[in-house]
Amino acid sequence: MSSVFLPDEAATIAFAGRLAPLLIAGDCLLLDGDLGMGKSTFARALIRARLGDPALEVPSPTFTLVQIYDGAPPLWHFDLYRLSDPDELIELGIDEALAEAISLIEWPDRGEGVLPRDALRLTFAEEGAGRRVRLSGRRVGELAAAL
Repeated sequence: MSSVFLPDEAATIAFAGRLAPLLIAGDCLLLDGDLGMGKSTFARALIRARLGDPALEVPSPTFTLVQIYDGAPPLWHFDLYRLSDPDELIELGIDEALAEAISLIEWPDRGEGVLPRDALRLTFAEEGAGRRVRLSGRRVGELAAAL
């Protein structure tokens, strides 16, 4: 599977729940797509599933740029929408996140040149009444087979 159709929010949450336990330290997920395509819904669901707490408060890192969640491994959620320069990612600790954690990165185009080229990219796009998520990059074959 290099793409999956998500007819509604419940399907997005379920997809994130299936993917969450498959991730390992060093995985970097680039969540790409226009506003309103479900990137934040997916990220929140994946964080909740990974940490085993469906009621966990998962604030958007739009203003803080990054939220860090303890876990084994830790999970870093970046929102680069307000990033003014990709080099700011170094100050935010991107090197540590990429080496030791699972990284979820919304608006990855703002981090061009700093983010890994082989990261797992999930591209969210409108399709009919739902969304299609296309997967590409590192580990896509392995993860798609397990989903």
